[in-house]
Amino acid sequence: MDDITKKIIDLETRKSVHVSLTRAVHSEFRKVLFDHSLSMQEVFEYFAFLVGENDPTGMSIINEVRRVKRDRALRRVTKKEEGNLYDAIVEVDPFGRTSSSPDN
Repeated sequence: MDDITKKIIDLETRKSVHVSLTRAVHSEFRKVLFDHSLSMQEVFEYFAFLVGENDPTGMSIINEVRRVKRDRALRRVTKKEEGNLYDAIVEVDPFGRTSSSPDN
């Protein structure tokens, strides 16, 4: 097989991707696509193309998802720190008693 044929085959070879969506998201997404006579395959493929080309529209979605992910992680850390701080406050008694004292 020559190099040109190999390159053409590589360009036409498809990769399969599994995407997990909640039922509600899947249902609403499918309804919108149906209204526009589009398939999920067409939309995901075009989105991947836009991102691969560094298109501003595709990249704005990527940046938004990254921001949302970061914000969720920060909220989880804040909640965990809040719990740790509360636990530390409970352990410290201004009267010198420990939390395991029978007076508590």
